[in-house]
Amino acid sequence: MAGKSPVVADDDQRRALAGLARSRDRSDADRARAILLTLSGWTSPDIAQAFRVREDTVRLWRGAFMQDGVEALRTRVPPGPAPVKAERALEVAEEVLAAPVADRPNWTLPRLAEEIERRAGLRISRSRLSVVLRQRGRSAGGALVTRCEVGRTPMRWTAPACVEGC
Repeated sequence: MAGKSPVVADDDQRRALAGLARSRDRSDADRARAILLTLSGWTSPDIAQAFRVREDTVRLWRGAFMQDGVEALRTRVPPGPAPVKAERALEVAEEVLAAPVADRPNWTLPRLAEEIERRAGLRISRSRLSVVLRQRGRSAGGALVTRCEVGRTPMRWTAPACVEGC
């Protein structure tokens, strides 16, 4: 179907979308931004290119929004037990990485995993620790992680590094 999207939103929904677009969860924010761009006249191909997803994905987001509103765009917690171990490891990691950069040692995943075991008494693998940190937008070095404009690989955000890598 070509033409204007049938998506419409009232003022309350637009405010809720704007709030969700500022979410720390990138997936939620991207879905809300896609709907806001749809409301401002962007097409599925344009939005798909901007967010590096398929056009069908954008259409699925629109359909979910039209059927169930803003709540349909939020990430749902998968069923199962809470990730208590990962959450505790993340608390310790955040505490360790909160120190000013000048006053702390460089943290690698193995050293950070050892520190978590020492402080919290729980073992977490380096690979799982990496995943947990990445999901929260962090890295073992304490820097915020973002995605390079061209690639889908997480990397530390430094303008020169991204320009060279892109």
